[in-house]
Amino acid sequence: MKLTFRWYGEDDPVKLENIRQIPGMTGVVSAIYDIPVGETWPLDKIIALKENVNSKGLELEVIESVPVPEAIKLGLPERDDLIENYKATIRHLGQAGVKVVCYNFMPVFDWTRSHLEHELEDGSNTLVYYKNQVDKMDPLSGELSLPGWDESYSKDDIKSLFDAYKSVDEEKLWENLTYFLKTIIPVAEEAGVKMAIHPDDPPWSIFGLPRIITSEASLDRLINIYDSEYNGITLCTGSLGCSTKNDVVALTEKYAAMNRINFMHIRNVKIIEEGTFEEAAHMASMGSINVPGVLKALHKHNFKGYVRPDHGRMIWGETGKPGYGLYDRALGSQYILGIWDSINN
Repeated sequence: MKLTFRWYGEDDPVKLENIRQIPGMTGVVSAIYDIPVGETWPLDKIIALKENVNSKGLELEVIESVPVPEAIKLGLPERDDLIENYKATIRHLGQAGVKVVCYNFMPVFDWTRSHLEHELEDGSNTLVYYKNQVDKMDPLSGELSLPGWDESYSKDDIKSLFDAYKSVDEEKLWENLTYFLKTIIPVAEEAGVKMAIHPDDPPWSIFGLPRIITSEASLDRLINIYDSEYNGITLCTGSLGCSTKNDVVALTEKYAAMNRINFMHIRNVKIIEEGTFEEAAHMASMGSINVPGVLKALHKHNFKGYVRPDHGRMIWGETGKPGYGLYDRALGSQYILGIWDSINN
């Protein structure tokens, strides 16, 4: 198992020098953030990013993410040209030594929360999803903004996308994902880059938009689209585990045995009721996720892939990108490694 850490580039308040000092940390997970979605990532920019990370004593073997343009998700005529660009990016990443690409197929919005700085009883701040608050949000207002979302969308862009998705239900979205994967995975195999789809976060429809990577049944359908270890999963314990319908230990056991987990996101959530949750410290007793059980399942199947501690709370007065501070994610990484060491011994 390789422990990694999400890093948002030179503008990230968390520096590579900080990350390197976390015991057991092998590398970072990052991306190129100044290339417009849909354009090919130049090989020289990928190599420059990799060399920068390597110069600080860390690896860059996982990219999170190469965004999938909305035109591909919508199945628009221009998708073929965009898929060709995506293929070229995959080839360039392979040439640079990247092993895994995390991506998602969520329409319009990436992960969604109702509040980014909810104060817990201990005084820490965390991300929360309160269903009653989300239900009152107006995504067409142009005022919603969360880390991970495409900030280039204007209010008019959002409205146009919502209009376009009126003709795309879950089955149509599956059809468009199938078209994408059957074209991309052969290229990924040739390039030696494993694709790892991220579950929808949260794993249910929001704002009337379809979401399809939500459960065991959908993960089964996904991997059966193209039977290859290069068509795999980012198993995110928090994204799947915020629904009581998903047993993340059982899912980890199943897909680790099938060698389809190409990347792991490990975090904890506390389910208040179905559809409402708070993100918690990684320690199992602090939330609803059996993190030791997840790691035991990975260990049982000799998992040698990449793991990162996912969203953390803001603690000890730290400020920065919500969910992506240094301190709590560093604590989470040590919790993960402590469990792994105890299993090994």
